[in-house]
Formats: sequence, structure tokens, C-alpha cells
Amino acid sequence: MPEIVKLNRQLYLDVNHFAIATPWAHGFMAGYAHLIGIGLLALLLLAAWWRARSRPNPERSVARVLWAAGGTIIAEGISHDVLKPLIAERRPYLTLAHVEVLLTRTNGFSFPSGHATIAGAVIVGLWLSRDRLMTLLAIVVGVFLAFGRVYVGMHYPGDVVAGLIFGGLLVWILSPLGVWVLSKITRVIHQSSATSWLVASSTGAHVQASS
Repeated sequence: MPEIVKLNRQLYLDVNHFAIATPWAHGFMAGYAHLIGIGLLALLLLAAWWRARSRPNPERSVARVLWAAGGTIIAEGISHDVLKPLIAERRPYLTLAHVEVLLTRTNGFSFPSGHATIAGAVIVGLWLSRDRLMTLLAIVVGVFLAFGRVYVGMHYPGDVVAGLIFGGLLVWILSPLGVWVLSKITRVIHQSSATSWLVASSTGAHVQASS
């Protein structure tokens, strides 16, 4: 067995032993690793969109945030529908005996972690949107989510590291095209009086008009 595989399994078992020794955290970690972490990342994207509306050139600022969201969806789709079936790595609890698993066991493939892919994509997407506060919060939420997926027994550490890297890289590489397309859409939305608030706040519009 290659050394990297041995290390991956040993790190998984180390975290799993830690999980066994901390039963008081099981309820929170199970909820966080399943839905709460994803929900928090979605709220950060929503907050970033709201803040982008008040910036100079809101059409492009909002387009960057929309790409953070859209790129995340694309990355997770490729991760789930292409990479997982292609690599076909079994879940750790299907190959290792007597491990603690806090979520419902599935027969789905493990590499890369879809949750970590989402986290990496949101982190890099928000960084590209130039919202430092939301980026810092996303790093905390996303990295803890990645750890949580190992803690609850669903993934090897390598799965979540790969997910973080893949999600971030895809959003970064495709960002010029994604932002360019979405900028055209936000420009059309901004031109309509009925939907302009989706792109620019009244305060932001006033500042832009005065500059």
C-alpha cells in the first residue's frame, strides 16, 4: 500500500478516535457537517451580494458574487457527476472496521468530498469578489466544514483537501468567462427600474451618480 494511502487512513483514524472521545460534540458536528455548514456558506454568499450592491460599479461587483455562487454549483456538479464515478473511491467506513459514523451511511463514492468542493469554491469565489470580510468568514466556515466531514466519518482527509482545491481552482480558472457573462446579465437587470435594486442599492446608486 502506498505511503500516502497509509497516511490518509491513519489521519482518518486519528480524527475518528477524537470523535469517539468527544461524544458531547456529536449532535452539533453531525448537523454542521451535513447541512448547517452549507447553509452558513449560502448566507455568506447572500450577504456578499447585498454588500456588493453598494460598491462602485455594482454591476461587475454583483456579477463577481453571482459567479461565486454559480461557479460553486458547477464545481459541485462536476465533482459529484464526473470525478466521483471516475475515481470510484469507497467510503472509509466500507473499508475500515469499527469506525464511528455520525451520519447515515451511504454507498456513494468518497473522492472528492462534495461538501469540501462547495467550501473551496465559495472561499475562492468570495476572494475574487474582493469582499475581505466575507472571505475570512467563509474560510472559517468552510475549513471547519471540511474537518467536520472527516469528524463524522464520511470522508478521508485526502477527500476534503482534494475537494477544497478542486472547487477553488475551478472557480478561479473559469472566473474571467463567468464574470464576463454575468456582467452582461447584471447590466440588463440594472437598466430596468423594476429590478435595478437587485444590482445596486439606492445608496450605492446615489454615490455612483455623485462621483
